[in-house]
Amino acid sequence: MGDSSIGGPLLWPADEPWPMCAEPGHYKPLEPPVGPEPVAMVPVVQLYARDVPGLVFPAGTDLLQWCPLVHEDDQCAANPRLLWRNAALTAVSARAGEPPRPHTADEDYLPRPCTVSPTPAVEYPNWDLPEGLSQLLGPRFEALKEEKGYDYFELATTQQSKVAGYPAWTQPPDWPDCQGCGTRMEHLLSITATEPGMGRWLPLDDWAPSQDETVTSCWMAEADAAALDTFGHDMDMGGLGGMYFFVCRNCPDTPYTHRFDC
Repeated sequence: MGDSSIGGPLLWPADEPWPMCAEPGHYKPLEPPVGPEPVAMVPVVQLYARDVPGLVFPAGTDLLQWCPLVHEDDQCAANPRLLWRNAALTAVSARAGEPPRPHTADEDYLPRPCTVSPTPAVEYPNWDLPEGLSQLLGPRFEALKEEKGYDYFELATTQQSKVAGYPAWTQPPDWPDCQGCGTRMEHLLSITATEPGMGRWLPLDDWAPSQDETVTSCWMAEADAAALDTFGHDMDMGGLGGMYFFVCRNCPDTPYTHRFDC
């Protein structure tokens, strides 16, 4: 509970009920009474401020948690819930043991527990790059591809799970506006299914040895296949999709919303 993680145990207050989804679509025929029964939410992300120093937490908090509902709505996506906590105060009465397990779940939305090793990165927009600027820079992108062997999308954008930066859109951008003040909300977090595949910035230990000694290894080097099988959260999220969280820091209660694409 004391680690930043994806899919790991959450630091959860003992006196706070575990979140459940009571949608009637969660049908449990395994034991009487047969019929709809609430399903437990699944922990996906826990981040301590000490591990992500570039992320601004609301005053009095140093812990970010995300529990998604493991059912599909009319958008065929999990419905998540976001929580900010004070870690020290929560730890005083933290729940011990494993959280409830869902009796029904889509495997695409069940993360494999893993700790995180945050790596700072400079990135640029992918789908969010203005059309005029994209056309202006087109020749430079083509020259980059010819010189380096990788295009702009591969070199300049980050598609894996990340905090802040630009949303790792799979489809065209869908930035939300705050319902309170009307301003465009800030990207907080992307959890994507492109990890550790497309566009992955692999740690040095996961690089496969180059078969050509004249080729300089880089972050786009292919990883060892065995390492890829055990690396990352192992969620497809509806077919290589992504879940994106947005917050408004202009409003005092830091409202949030999310988007999903695949």
